[in-house]
Amino acid sequence: MPHSAPTQSDTKHVIVATSDSPFMTLHEVIRKARQKLNNDDWDYIVGGTETETTLRRNRMALDSIALRPRVLRDVSAINHSTTLLGRKMRLPVLLAPVGSLELCTPEAGAAAARAADQFGVAHMLSSVCEPGMAALATQVPNALRIFQLYVYGDADWIDRHIEQAIELGNKAFCFTVDMALYSRRERDIAKRNIRRAVVPGREFLAQLSWKDIERVRKKYDIPFIIKGIGTPEDALIAIDHGIDMIYISNHGGRQLDHDLGSMDVLPEIVAAVNQRAKIIVDGGFNRGTDIVKAIALGADLVALGRMQCMGLAADGTNGLIRVLELLEMEVRICLGLLGVTGLAELNPSYVRRAYPANPASALSAFPLLNVETIDYPGA
Repeated sequence: MPHSAPTQSDTKHVIVATSDSPFMTLHEVIRKARQKLNNDDWDYIVGGTETETTLRRNRMALDSIALRPRVLRDVSAINHSTTLLGRKMRLPVLLAPVGSLELCTPEAGAAAARAADQFGVAHMLSSVCEPGMAALATQVPNALRIFQLYVYGDADWIDRHIEQAIELGNKAFCFTVDMALYSRRERDIAKRNIRRAVVPGREFLAQLSWKDIERVRKKYDIPFIIKGIGTPEDALIAIDHGIDMIYISNHGGRQLDHDLGSMDVLPEIVAAVNQRAKIIVDGGFNRGTDIVKAIALGADLVALGRMQCMGLAADGTNGLIRVLELLEMEVRICLGLLGVTGLAELNPSYVRRAYPANPASALSAFPLLNVETIDYPGA
């Protein structure tokens, strides 16, 4: 993926609300989010399926990678920008499609898209997130918008969504394919906080197949993304079907329990794809060093799910912008201390396997945060 510096037209993304933000660290953002979210909504955001093994493996996979710094190199000028779908981006970051963002902020997906536009990254809207595709196009028309679909209907239903996405100026279209069956999210079930287990049309997700992907790929001229790829075998099938972007994801540990962590499967999928498609990865990415590790191992973009929720819950659009600013600071420092001046210089020689230093959890990237001591609203 080519990496280049922002052009003059991108100068509006250079400084956004840095000096007047109350948050100096990412764990301060999360602390504020915990203070504002009730117990049910907090558990829904940070939880996973059944034993939450996949959730923890996402973080463990990242923590099991150490960085290998090089020294005595001129790093006085560092460029961490990239391009996606013809647009310049300030960081190699996509705001992942998250359903029910209205739990975090009243503006829901519009607040996230606005943060993406003002900071300078891409936004993917979930089809189960307010305010919907049409309203988002009206409210944030200039954002780099991508639409993600859960298939709850037949071929005509799918086609209507693709055609609407194209008409409304979305730059790509994403199918999420790891939801054939809805998982048992025991944090929620134990509290009888049941969400989306029964949705009209859910049977179409179970019926979705590569034949459907082949049909729409032949019919429509828009970049297609498949979200939920977890093996090189499926990545190769996607390539054979003309898919433009492979989105490695295990749904943040919220679907198949005892799956591998996303960063554990990234290298073999990168090798199989062999630069024939862009690669997006999510799953436990919380820090700037996490982003650098993914790019070093061949990803083109890192998608943020839970960190997006934390920023929005803490302070809406401004909170999410601050999350992106802090991640940018961490990425910049990491690149400089690795001895590189841009993303394009990263490669696997800058990382190696290592023992993780902390037990893995959804929030283990923040050892200074103790959520048990935070005052929060009652259930």
